[in-house]
Amino acid sequence: MESNCIKCSLRAKFEKNPKSFIGKFWRWHINFCPGWKAYFTSLSSEEQEELRKKYNFKKY
Repeated sequence: MESNCIKCSLRAKFEKNPKSFIGKFWRWHINFCPGWKAYFTSLSSEEQEELRKKYNFKKY
């Protein structure tokens, strides 16, 4: 089953404009979102590292 995080509209808005209010909201939101945690921890360590760099993400 594909995670909703892959097609999340808020994530798409972050990708388009990370400095927008919605983009900043999404980035803040992933720090505690259980869906993001499940998605992120299901990825390979290489994919996790890519996302860590891309989103400056340090949790999990």
